[in-house]
Amino acid sequence: MAALNAHTSFSELIGQAKRVVVKAGSSLLSAAKDGALRQSWMGSLAEDLAQMRHGGADVLMVSSGAVALGRRALKLSGGALALEQKQAAAAVGQPMLAGAWKEAFAPTGLVTAQALLTLEDTEQRRRWLNSRATLEALLALGAVPIINENDTVATDEIRYGDNDRLAARVAQMSGADVLILLSDIDGLWSCDPNRHADAQPVPFVADMDGAIMDMAEGPNPDSQMGTGGMITKLLAARMAVRHGCAVVLASGVCANPIAALHQGARHTLFAPAKTVTDARKTWIAGTIKPAGQVHIDKGAVQALGKGASLLPAGMTGCNGAFERGDVLAILDENSREVGRGLASYNADEAARICGLRSEDIADTLGYSARAAMIHRDDLVLLLTEGERS
Repeated sequence: MAALNAHTSFSELIGQAKRVVVKAGSSLLSAAKDGALRQSWMGSLAEDLAQMRHGGADVLMVSSGAVALGRRALKLSGGALALEQKQAAAAVGQPMLAGAWKEAFAPTGLVTAQALLTLEDTEQRRRWLNSRATLEALLALGAVPIINENDTVATDEIRYGDNDRLAARVAQMSGADVLILLSDIDGLWSCDPNRHADAQPVPFVADMDGAIMDMAEGPNPDSQMGTGGMITKLLAARMAVRHGCAVVLASGVCANPIAALHQGARHTLFAPAKTVTDARKTWIAGTIKPAGQVHIDKGAVQALGKGASLLPAGMTGCNGAFERGDVLAILDENSREVGRGLASYNADEAARICGLRSEDIADTLGYSARAAMIHRDDLVLLLTEGERS
């Protein structure tokens, strides 16, 4: 994606995007008066996303609303819900929400798929890889994943807490170019426009610094449906831009909200810090404690420096109780950490294939296997060329 600036229009942004994640908040899906679904509005958003899909971009949808729907169906009183009540409401509301999105997309000819995620699905690397593979398969088949947190099994200790951050994780997981956060907020303002007459809209953010984060003043006290205020949206935006994803914060209150953005509706565009590839490797290198170590010879060090994957032939040993998808530290013959990467094999398998040629792996393990211990797309070098030599 080309560099973004204050003059980049929404249409220019979407025209460059190959994959887009759109998040719709609870306040958009449910009528404030009685909590009923705004089915007509959902149909208009489905039309917008179908246009985006037919334009060549993959589309993933993160949808709130399951708890609100279940709460209404179960006739639960207002106010905060106990954990077990929230889980029960989600269990009732999730199939209702999935059915509503299926109905909304039906006129477009697109197939929807429900995907319920828990925190472990994005924080535990093996489950992250499996979740990513499922989403990739759905997109390859032309489906539109409708993603929500699985509140039926999530607890207060192990949950995202709001779908803004879930959407940012999905954007990271799927390698999205753009994340669109739709809610009842029409972008970032210098301060709360409901409280300050001199508040000014902020149309473009080049850097998510402390001054930007200070513009949040907490959740919207008038919104009773969702859990996310401006601070959660800024946290989600910061998470996404650090991983190379542009973020659009906009109001989704009107019908066809994406079409409205194309026509110039007010919004805030947050520019990505880096490309998706670089950001992902930064995440591998700096945010995860390695679950194990793999030792490699000098030839493998040189091959990695030229952009190759780490093959078993270059391995001299490994240690740690790691699983496929865990982050490993890559050590040279002097035990220096030259890089990190995601394991394609667990610890037992890795120990058995050390030093083997790729074509001999299947004979040793007894089943068809991957050629690389760590694929180059999942590997980041920590030493410069001079330091490696």
